[in-house]
Amino acid sequence: MKNVLGVNKILLMVKRVLIIIFAVALGGCNYFLGEEGMFRDRGSDYLEAQALAQMEIPENLDSYTLDQLYVIPEQIITVAVPFEEIPMPKPIESRRREGVIIQSLAANRWILIDTTPGQVWPLVRDYWTDLQVILDLENPGSGIMETAWVEVDNDREKRHKYRVSIEPGLHSGYSEIFILHMENLRTEQIPLVLNWPEISDSEDLEQEILSSISQYLADRNDIYQASTASLLAGSIEAESKANIVENESGEQVLELRIGYDRAWVQIRAALETAEILIVDSNRDQSFFNVRFAGIAENEDEPGFIARIFGGDDEAAEAEEQDFSIRLQESDNVINVITKALESSDDANQLTVELLQVINNNLT
Repeated sequence: MKNVLGVNKILLMVKRVLIIIFAVALGGCNYFLGEEGMFRDRGSDYLEAQALAQMEIPENLDSYTLDQLYVIPEQIITVAVPFEEIPMPKPIESRRREGVIIQSLAANRWILIDTTPGQVWPLVRDYWTDLQVILDLENPGSGIMETAWVEVDNDREKRHKYRVSIEPGLHSGYSEIFILHMENLRTEQIPLVLNWPEISDSEDLEQEILSSISQYLADRNDIYQASTASLLAGSIEAESKANIVENESGEQVLELRIGYDRAWVQIRAALETAEILIVDSNRDQSFFNVRFAGIAENEDEPGFIARIFGGDDEAAEAEEQDFSIRLQESDNVINVITKALESSDDANQLTVELLQVINNNLT
């Protein structure tokens, strides 16, 4: 029993010693590092420095050794203001750069670029000029240019021709560039009337030019500075390929001016990007069934205490509801229609929000 009491007394003394050492350490930190400490921060002392009169040297002594080595111009003295805080450097470029991407679907390939057709047109034209290839046709209003017949890789049997189509992207500010290749035997006369094929005669040569143009555009820094743009080609961007419009019934629908195959793939990709759960889908019947809770608001995260005690009961997450997404094709236009599968107070609003989420995530 005495041993136990002895041990407790020793532990109590150790605790007291540690408390004293800790208190002394805190005081020592303030003694050494505080505002009045030995090693205080003197970084702003220059703000309180006072200008002293220049030292005067008796006439019988040399004064050349006291000349000012660093002379401060008068104009700086009159306008100089000390910095309270170091100013941050301005950003070099505030616009987000997406780059140049080659997209493909089945046998179709195209360049997607985040700039307007009016800016793309003169750059693609410069591409052919750098290659010393003559253009037989230039129609900036429709976004089409055609090259003259050219020789490719010393091909002595065939002559070749390319057609470039510059179209607006799904959203404003984006462009899509398509390449079509046509070939003709040298033993035949050059056709006066051109019957362009639906797909390129050579997919390899199409891919070669597509990759070459995409690399050329990616290397051009001025494409993102809008320094040059074709006014005639500006009419290409009059309307994007994806637009939310009202139908005859006054309901909002997403209108896509693309083929059905691409529309189906684009909508599925948009749903996956937005992390919307796809419950069921049927391509032949042109529908998706999804669960959607509305557009999430970017609110500040709750504080530490709020997270511990559960926060506000009204901030509970919205409940997911079931919706259908249907694709209807009419006159080369795909109409995307959203509809709630169950009635609710906010069903109409959520159908519109679902349409907006799909549109915003199209690429």
